[in-house]
Amino acid sequence: MIKIIIDIMSVWLIPAMIIIILTYGILKKVPVYETFTDGAKSGLKVAVDILPYLIAIIVAITMLRASGAIELAQKATGHILEYLKIPIDILPVMIVRSLSGSAALGMLSEIVSKWGPDSYAARLAAVMVGSSETTFYVLSVYFGAVGIKKFRHALITGLLADITGIIAAIIVCRWFFL
Repeated sequence: MIKIIIDIMSVWLIPAMIIIILTYGILKKVPVYETFTDGAKSGLKVAVDILPYLIAIIVAITMLRASGAIELAQKATGHILEYLKIPIDILPVMIVRSLSGSAALGMLSEIVSKWGPDSYAARLAAVMVGSSETTFYVLSVYFGAVGIKKFRHALITGLLADITGIIAAIIVCRWFFL
């Protein structure tokens, strides 16, 4: 019974929301179409404004992977990670998660394909992806979109939160899955 209700809600929820918003706008005498197109114009302007920041992040991630820096970091920290019982394949997720969520998800997908969805590595990577933020993405795109240039304290706070999320993910996964 609950599955049927969820199936019906998943099909009709978005169309119902659109109808409710349009009806509310018409009842309040809001020029709905003109308001929508004005919003679309401002959204396009924001997209153009943040494009350089997005390109910078994509280039940075591509350079990081192509340069071999991640593999070098894996070799350099392999013994420490092994001692801490952290799979070495998790290190790229730790490094890239602060830069890009989609890159981290791609690496998570690689880990799941390599080790399987029920493996400790896949579970740890999934919890890490869910417990940290794309700090550099947020700072460059969102702060750049509104013109904030001084974000030193936000950067430090975001990176500390990412490190805390990674440590918490390791502790929680060790507690639940090892």
